This record gives sequence, C-alpha cells and structure tokens, in this order.
Amino acid sequence: MPQASSPPPFPASPPRSRSVAVLRTYLGPLKWQVLTLAALLLGGTGLNLVLPQLLRRFVDQAKLGGGADVGLLAQLAVLYIGLALLVQLMTAGATYVGARVGWTATNRLRADLMEHMLSLDMREHKERTPGEMIERIDGDVTALSNFFSQFAVRVFGAALLLTGAVVMFYLTDWRVGVGITLFVAVTLYAMNRVRKGGVEPTRLERESSAQMFGYIEERLAGLDDVRSLGAGEHHLRGFLRVQRAFFNRATFSWRRRSVVWQLSMALFAAGYVGILGAAVGLYAAGTITLGTAFLLYQYMNMVEEPIDQLTQQLQELQKAGASLGRIGDLLTLQTDLREGTRPLPGGPLDLRFEGVDFSYAPQDPTVRSVLHGVSFHLPAGQTLGLLGRTGSGKTTLTRLVSRLYDVTGGRVTLGGVDIREVRLESLRARVAVVTQDVQLFQASVRDNLSFFDESVSDAQVEAALEEVGLGLWLSRLEGGVRTPLLAGSLSAGQAQLLAFARVLLRDPAVVILDEPSSRLDPATEAQLTQAMTRLLTGRTAIVIAHRLDTVARADRILVLGDGQVLEDGPRAALARDARSHYAELLRAGEKYAEEVLA
Repeated sequence: MPQASSPPPFPASPPRSRSVAVLRTYLGPLKWQVLTLAALLLGGTGLNLVLPQLLRRFVDQAKLGGGADVGLLAQLAVLYIGLALLVQLMTAGATYVGARVGWTATNRLRADLMEHMLSLDMREHKERTPGEMIERIDGDVTALSNFFSQFAVRVFGAALLLTGAVVMFYLTDWRVGVGITLFVAVTLYAMNRVRKGGVEPTRLERESSAQMFGYIEERLAGLDDVRSLGAGEHHLRGFLRVQRAFFNRATFSWRRRSVVWQLSMALFAAGYVGILGAAVGLYAAGTITLGTAFLLYQYMNMVEEPIDQLTQQLQELQKAGASLGRIGDLLTLQTDLREGTRPLPGGPLDLRFEGVDFSYAPQDPTVRSVLHGVSFHLPAGQTLGLLGRTGSGKTTLTRLVSRLYDVTGGRVTLGGVDIREVRLESLRARVAVVTQDVQLFQASVRDNLSFFDESVSDAQVEAALEEVGLGLWLSRLEGGVRTPLLAGSLSAGQAQLLAFARVLLRDPAVVILDEPSSRLDPATEAQLTQAMTRLLTGRTAIVIAHRLDTVARADRILVLGDGQVLEDGPRAALARDARSHYAELLRAGEKYAEEVLA
C-alpha cells in the first residue's frame, strides 16, 4: 500500500505566509504540467485576440457591397472558423491540464493531512471531534481542489485575455485605450476591496460546517445511548441549533461574496454605455470604419468576459483563502512526541518505569498530575496484572508504554532502551494494545485483522482465528475470511477475540490488554481466558482488570492508587500476605460472591 510522503513542516507564521507555503509545496512539483497549462493559455489567448481582427476585415469588406472580394470573404470565414475551433481545443486542453494539476496537488495534500493527523499525539485529538477532522481533511481540501483546478485556467487565462484586449484598444485608438485602462483599473480596485470583506465570513462558515459535522458524528457514535435514554428529541433540537448557526453563517457569507458580482454588473453597465458612445462618436466623425466600431465592441466583450471570470473566481478565492488558512493552521500543529533514532533490541523485552510522573497539562500548574513517581520492573516474558480503582492511572500508564503520550518526569524503558529514543515505527511494531472498545471496520474479516495489509495471506489470518478459538465461527462464514463484517454483527466477546487475532498476526514482544473481560458473560469469559493464555505465552504483558479472575494467572501484581504504586510484587506472594492490598481485594471478592450466592 503506497505511503503518503511525510508532511512538510509549517512553522508558526502569519496566515498569508502559511497559505503561500501550502501553495508552493503542493504546486511546485507539478511545474512541467503548470508550464504546459501556461502554453495552452497563452496560445488560446493569442488566437482569441486575433479573431476580432478577422471580423473587422470581414465587416469592412462586406460593407463594400457589390465591390466586395467574395474570395477574400470566404478565406476570412474559413480562417475564422478554423482559429475558433483551435481556440476551443486549446481551452479544453487547458481545462483538462488544470483539473489534473488541481486534483493531483490536493490528493497529495489530503494524504499528507491524514498522515499528519495520525502523527499528532492524543492531546490534539482530545480537543477536536472526528467529525471536525473529517471536515478539515475533506471539506476544506475539496474547496481548495475546486480552486486549484479552475483558478489557474480561468484567472490566469482571464488576466492574459484582459491584458491583450487592453493592448488592442491602444492599437486601435489610443484615446479609447486610455479610457479602457482607467475603467479596468477602477473595476479591479473596487472588486478587490469588496472581495476582502468575504474572507472572514467564509472562514466562519467553514468553522460552523466543521462544528455541524462534529455534532453529527458524536450523536451517531452514541446512538444506542441516545435511543435507550429517550434523548432523541433533545439531540434533534441541538442539531437544529447547530444547523441554524451554519445556515445563518452560510447565507451571510454568500451575501458578502455576492457584492463582488453585483458591483461588477453595475460597473459594466456604465462601461458598455461608454464604449458604445465612443464607437458611435468616432464612426460619425469618420475617424474609424464600421468594422473598427464593431471591433471595439468585440474587445469590450473581451474585457467583460475575463473580469466576469475574475469575479466568479474571486468568490472561489474567498472560499479557498479561508480553507488555505485552516489547512495551514492544521499543518502547523506539532506533536510533542519527538521521533527517536534507535530500534528496539530483538527477542523478549523487559519493561521498566523509573520515577515516572505524568500530567495531561504539564504547562498548567493548577492541573494535578495523574502519575507520581511510579517505579516498577516487569521482567521479559512475564505478565503484570494492573489493579486499582477507576481514575487511579491504570490506562494512562499503559498509554505511556505505547507512547500515545510522553512522560513529564522520569523515564520508561523497553529492553533497557528509553522509549523516547526509539523510532515510533519500531516501538509500535513491537508493542500491541487491545482496548475495551474494539474498533471494527466496514470491511472483510481479513481486512479487519490485517488492517488492510495486502502482504498478509489468507492462510495467516485463518491460523490466527483458529489460535484464538474462532475456527468454528469462521467455518460458518460463507466467504471465509473474505466475508464482510456488518455493523453490530459481532458480540463483545467475538470482537475481543478478533482483536487478539490481530495481535497474533503482528507477533509483538509486548502486549497490553485493557479490561479484556469487562463486558463478558462467564462462558464467553472462559473462552477469552483460554485465548488470552495462548496470546500472552512468551510475551511481556500488562493486563488491566477490575475482575480479579482476569489476572489469576499473572506473574506479578501492581496496585495503583491515586497515581502512585501502592503495591508491587509476585502474585502468589501477595496472595499469601494477608496484609497486602491484593489479598484484601481477594477477600473482598470472595465475600461478595458468598453474599450473592446466599
């Protein structure tokens, strides 16, 4: 599967500089296509400027009546049709190349944005909803792709045509040329001034769109809770509020952008009156021919057409400007996880925490640390049962091992190497995590286990499923491992077993299981325990559990309380020590079971 190129760094800088950096980065490598586009536009524009000259000669020749040269008229007509057809072909070619440039650039940008988002640490993802991120990566870039694919063709071509038309006015009559130059200057200046008024409303419109998508994503993700608690009406009213805000901002930004073309229409109404008046006056004075008068009108059309194009594209530019700013802001986000340079050593890995402190907001002294001075050693190949009350820091501790966050004090080592010095790719290839909520994709069984890695064979997937006890389930699937997994088609136990099979396919050195049996019935838990035993054999493992049966086969037990290590030692020794926290938990569990059975 092709990998996206590493996203280029965009350090904090003014929005205009970030926008220019984005354009340079993604259009720069396409310079030859851009040059081809420029050649097509120059050729088409040049021919477009020649066509009115042919019309002038045709009109002047036809005005001669019986003295007209019929052969010359025929030649002019054929030449005009041929050149007009060539202009259309070159315009079509420029449109195709422009679209290719636009989509190539923005597809690269989408891939880089996606890779950049995946590289950010969890702090950034906690601050933004997935729906908002989708709108950033798809919605903003789509607005930009329309800009890339059309702006170069229409705006650059329009600028060339406008310049050429003004020059032709000068060649026809310098006085008319001066008047048209002033008209074009005033029109462009006025349009540029009113254009700026639409940028900020458009940015707010895009922000409101992202908020609406985020709202929808959150409610769809929690649909079961919304329905079961009868909160549908409340969330629908909330959606209507969000949608109303988006609608109001969208209509407001449209009104601000529409000022551009409204102003253009008013100015050109005055411009046409002026050019027709000048043409009639010069013809009546005998200064120009009828063909030349017609020529002036044709060149006025050529002035209006590119400015109309500029008017439309300036509105697109407002959208693109807002999107470019938001994309630039996104690319300036930098992860706190610095890339290491060392690989992890081969073979089994021991895990060591040395005086580890951690806070989710290390820059804010008012935010209390989650972990305080945590130290322990887990020998290679052993399993650690991690116990503690909710909020004691268990899940946070495991996130530090896989470097979803970095410690704010102390260090974590694997195989004697500080994990901050290890390449992230090497670390995450050797450390596997199974969370409580297993993420399944709308894809085949095979793709769900291999994460869409084509190098993993069907036989390997089948062997992993057999290993975790899902062989019978697999045999009942009509398409085997190629069978699509439908949403909600698996029980919680089956989903956990599939997650175990994922880990077996990767064959990591360290495995972290976060509450693997928290939602299972006893029969399914027994099956899961067997699969877990096979999964953890020969691997260093951390198993987070509230139910003590889950860690009954662990080699060591670590009890956390309020972010600190309350107890750490061999499971069997702690179970025999009546004063230990673990023994107290065992007695509490036995007492609860007796009360339930009584």
